[in-house]
Amino acid sequence: MAFQTIADAHALDSLLDNSNNRPVVVFKHSLACPISAMAYREMQKLENEVVLVEVQNARQVSRELAERSGIRHESPQVIVFRNGRAVWNASHYDVKAQAVTRALEANG
Repeated sequence: MAFQTIADAHALDSLLDNSNNRPVVVFKHSLACPISAMAYREMQKLENEVVLVEVQNARQVSRELAERSGIRHESPQVIVFRNGRAVWNASHYDVKAQAVTRALEANG
């Protein structure tokens, strides 16, 4: 698994375009939160690429994700996009690798 860090709106546009070809996993991560650190370790278990948004370093991207997805910002948070729209999300203690894997299989 590899994290792909994004920090600007152009990269966000690109990943939403990519979701037309395959599901895209976005992980919003707080560098200062112990719950987010646990979620980060869960996300490292995934075999799929994960788009990482460090909320302290990419506040505008984090806000854009909330606006475009219609999902209120939380951190940690995972959103799966397919065909340009959010199809699944989880936050805090619900961020589990197995749950994300199931969401990807359901939206593949």
